[in-house]
Amino acid sequence: MLSIFGFATIFIFLVLIMTKKMSVMTALVITPIIFGLIAGFSPKELGEFAITGIKQVAPTGILLMFAVLYFATMLDAGLFDPVIAAIIKSVKGDPLKVILGTAILTMIVHLDGDGTATFMIVLSAFLPIYKQLKINRLILSSIVALSVGPMHLVPWSGTSARAISVMKSDAVHIFNPNVPAIIGGILWVLFVAYIFGKKERNRLGIIDFQYNHQENLSEEQQGLRRPKLIIFNSILTISLIVALMKGWIPASVLFVVASMVALLVNYPKLADQQKVMKGHGTNIFMVSSMIFAAGIFSGILTGSKMIEEMANALVALIPQTHANWLPAITAFTSLPASILFTPDAYYFGVVPILSQTATQFGIDQLEIGRAALLGQMTVGFPISPLTASTFLLVGLSEVDLGEHQRHTFKWAWGTTIVMTVIAILTGSLHI
Repeated sequence: MLSIFGFATIFIFLVLIMTKKMSVMTALVITPIIFGLIAGFSPKELGEFAITGIKQVAPTGILLMFAVLYFATMLDAGLFDPVIAAIIKSVKGDPLKVILGTAILTMIVHLDGDGTATFMIVLSAFLPIYKQLKINRLILSSIVALSVGPMHLVPWSGTSARAISVMKSDAVHIFNPNVPAIIGGILWVLFVAYIFGKKERNRLGIIDFQYNHQENLSEEQQGLRRPKLIIFNSILTISLIVALMKGWIPASVLFVVASMVALLVNYPKLADQQKVMKGHGTNIFMVSSMIFAAGIFSGILTGSKMIEEMANALVALIPQTHANWLPAITAFTSLPASILFTPDAYYFGVVPILSQTATQFGIDQLEIGRAALLGQMTVGFPISPLTASTFLLVGLSEVDLGEHQRHTFKWAWGTTIVMTVIAILTGSLHI
């Protein structure tokens, strides 16, 4: 019975946000509470589930709050102005080249496996270009989301780390067999970028112009530029990214300290600091508050055991006579599963059940781990309402979550399907 309430919670939530009947933040909080009460849980129990979820996402909430502040400070100070100028010079006003460039740069940046850092860096650089050329911003959010997908299978990403630990295996057995599939996924994303680019080139044409980022700035924005500090800001940002990748300091603490240093050095006057914080306050609030709302959502679904029962219900749907298809089914459904399950719920809840079932039928359980990674919170995390970075992506792209999901979903699922087919052909998965 709990599985029914769980699926109903997620279905109603998706309907509410995709039809714009309710804001994402409101739906994240209200929907699980209502279905939790209907399921028979007391307000006290739901409160305990919610606070547990909030505690789990608190470090991420703090991280994103100050990460947005940090990169907003860098944007105001003009750190990315030379990058933007160089890109515009190379693409020469061609929407096709801009979109392909977005994909390629995103893939390069995402070699670190950190979606949050990738979104902040790439979107900060490209959003002004898309605005100037009048390219549909949904394409920006979509192509960035698609480009991180195949790259998120790197063994040091959080998702792959979960799969490797659950399977009690290593990168050699989980990651290496999927390399051909990853390459196929990359080529698919570049193909999609080409399709998007051709469409926008036909709609907008190739604009012959000399882009001067400074001309599009208001007097107040001009006053916040710090061109003499570009070298310092570059060193600070590179050091921040290296420290983030190496894990020398907890990410949330790292961004709190870095953002304070950035503010203090670039804007020693309190009045200027307040301008920066007020200018980006709405975005910071929307991103951070959404994360805590998502914590309530996942906390109630997890604490009430709805997610656990949903996992059992999904496993029960698999016909025993077709058990050899289990890895392929896992792969094909891994992308939609990102909408239903958090990475922890899926990899620590669903995957162990699926792998145990596979073992009973004589199937190598490592295939389940490899299959899950072809979509669940790899290709799927940038469209899932259950991950904080999704809200950062849509927030910085200035698009609506529901519209982003509708625009991106079929292409993202296409990435998973292409990688699954290649995984089967190359022996990573068997049927």
